[in-house]
Amino acid sequence: MKAHTLETQSSLTPYKALQFLKEGNKRFMNNLKVNRNLLEQVNDTKNGQWPFAIILSCIDSRTSAELIFDQGLGDVFSVRIAGNILNDDIIGSMEFACKVAGSKLVMVLGHSKCGAIKGACSGVELGNLTGLLAKIKPAINEVSVQGKTEKTSPEFVEEVAHFNVIHVMDEILNRSAVLREMFDNGEIGFAGGYYDVETGEVEFLKEILHD
Repeated sequence: MKAHTLETQSSLTPYKALQFLKEGNKRFMNNLKVNRNLLEQVNDTKNGQWPFAIILSCIDSRTSAELIFDQGLGDVFSVRIAGNILNDDIIGSMEFACKVAGSKLVMVLGHSKCGAIKGACSGVELGNLTGLLAKIKPAINEVSVQGKTEKTSPEFVEEVAHFNVIHVMDEILNRSAVLREMFDNGEIGFAGGYYDVETGEVEFLKEILHD
């Protein structure tokens, strides 16, 4: 499979970009990886890159977006940070990916058995990690409001991980005028997913796409 070009990227809609990820995850789950000549893709992308999506995911060693969605060199921008949390630098990177480099989809990807989510639920404090985990508190509060108080239970942690994906998606649109305008114009879409580290499947939690 060839690397994306300016022409193929420009022809994509946000919906089609999302379908690429869904189809890629199905291949991953069935061990049907597309045949790619990675060295050829190195050569194809030496003068530029035209990724169709930017994916915010966790640093967890089991959750590489390129592998989970069966993508090659130059296909996606990959932003990785513990707990797939959001900060201004990440928003800026998303604005670059979409406004400057032409990506059509912003995806937030959480996952099961996330150490960062578990740490935040347990109130872990450790150096600079303390401030990072604090960004997960809105999702913790949301689950707590529903009457669930056993914050260290596996069920609570998993629910927080789900809510965290949705919260981050909402925050991106709330905090970036650039991405909001692009979305309103139908230029980009948003999606939230949840990767199961036991099965390899991505559950698509929320999709915000124009018809």
